[in-house]
Amino acid sequence: MLKSVLIVAVLAYAAIVGFMYLQQRSLQYHPAHKGTPPQAMGLSGVTEERVKTPDGETIVLWYVPAQPDRPTVLFFHGNAGEIADRTERFAFLQAQGFGVLFVSYRGYGASTGTISEQGLIADALTAYDFLIAKGVSPQQIVLLGESLGTGVAVQLAARKPVAAVALEAPYTATVDIASEIYWWLPVRLLMKDQFRSRDYIGQVKAPLLIHHGDADTIVPVAQGRALFAMANEPKELVIIPGGTHDAVFDRGVWEREADFFRANTKAFSGQVDTG
Repeated sequence: MLKSVLIVAVLAYAAIVGFMYLQQRSLQYHPAHKGTPPQAMGLSGVTEERVKTPDGETIVLWYVPAQPDRPTVLFFHGNAGEIADRTERFAFLQAQGFGVLFVSYRGYGASTGTISEQGLIADALTAYDFLIAKGVSPQQIVLLGESLGTGVAVQLAARKPVAAVALEAPYTATVDIASEIYWWLPVRLLMKDQFRSRDYIGQVKAPLLIHHGDADTIVPVAQGRALFAMANEPKELVIIPGGTHDAVFDRGVWEREADFFRANTKAFSGQVDTG
């Protein structure tokens, strides 16, 4: 009888592990697919670009050029919704005179393809190259990552020169978070998209600003503190007392980021890479 119970328990556990392995990306990503254009969201002066990635997908970008001597913000959103859900943030950045480029990852909004870490990084590199082709100097490109998008921003900054990086509710790795939630599963062996920011943050040379709420239950503040400790100077960590994961939508956070971007691109004002 005991042997039978053990066999049933092992088979049940194996079935759960198999299910979780097959369904993991549906648990990790929650995209919307409305694909609403910027004009329908009340934005003006914004172009919707459809750009091919090296692996043949088509991603949607929302773009507005910078006013003279202002940086361009390359924005990477979190795991839920789509760029049309961040219209207020786009309008805020545009009102600062910044150039703004919002990336609709593959599998989100009207972009083609299926979601994966490798694919999202390819999308980020494609967006970066789009700005370079528009004549925007790397010294005028600043990165802004929200939640899941912090991992995308960190990997891009480790590969390409940028003027500054701002991260909202970042993590050391998504696998570190998942292994705490699903402690009873062999997550580190099975997780496909681990976004190991801790492996890349040491390669980021640009000034860094991190915001994190100390009441965040989605990405615990300990994750942000740990990533900050691994990062190079110059860096700044802002802990938001009582801030939940939704603190990334706080206007005070956006205003500090805007000041940070202005401060770290001022020395490069007017320089355009024509190569």
